[in-house]
Amino acid sequence: MAPPMSANEFLAALRREGATVVEVDGWRNHNRAGHGLWGPVNGVMIHHSATSGTDSTVRLCWNGYDELPGPLCHGVIAKDGAIHLVGCGRANHAGGGDGDVLKAVIAEKRLPPVRWADTDGNVHFYGFECVNRGDGEDPWPQDQLLAVEQVAAAICRHHGWTERSVIGHLEWRPGKSDPVGFSMEWLRERVRERLK
Repeated sequence: MAPPMSANEFLAALRREGATVVEVDGWRNHNRAGHGLWGPVNGVMIHHSATSGTDSTVRLCWNGYDELPGPLCHGVIAKDGAIHLVGCGRANHAGGGDGDVLKAVIAEKRLPPVRWADTDGNVHFYGFECVNRGDGEDPWPQDQLLAVEQVAAAICRHHGWTERSVIGHLEWRPGKSDPVGFSMEWLRERVRERLK
């Protein structure tokens, strides 16, 4: 468990990891403050956006939609590897998920199968939407995959976490499939190697 990073700490952590960062105007104060807690934080959650196009995905993740106001994540990871920061603080990305999974993340143990949605993940996870349709056919360019690795490692390094603090939405909430196109074990292994 850790207090969330400030906007300056977040930006510095990403840049130290070599990430290409795009600061969307107003991201430092864009959050769901007043709609639930933000922190203590315990991990990083990776999503695919189920969209295509960087600009439209950034707008969607900034604004949200009628049923779910933005920000819908902390950053949007584009196909070219640029990380567009859209929020700092509580974001509507994780939703309800399995409290046993959260316990495993906190203990940095192997995750149990996801069974129910009894815990608010927006409190506990940094979230990143990766521009990908999630249909199993939309490619994942190497620059984008490197950026996913950099984001996850940057946050883990700042907080002193291992790769076990990185999870996919599908590992958190029943019925979710994201990210489609790579396995979370593969990503965790890349993060583990990067943190050495």
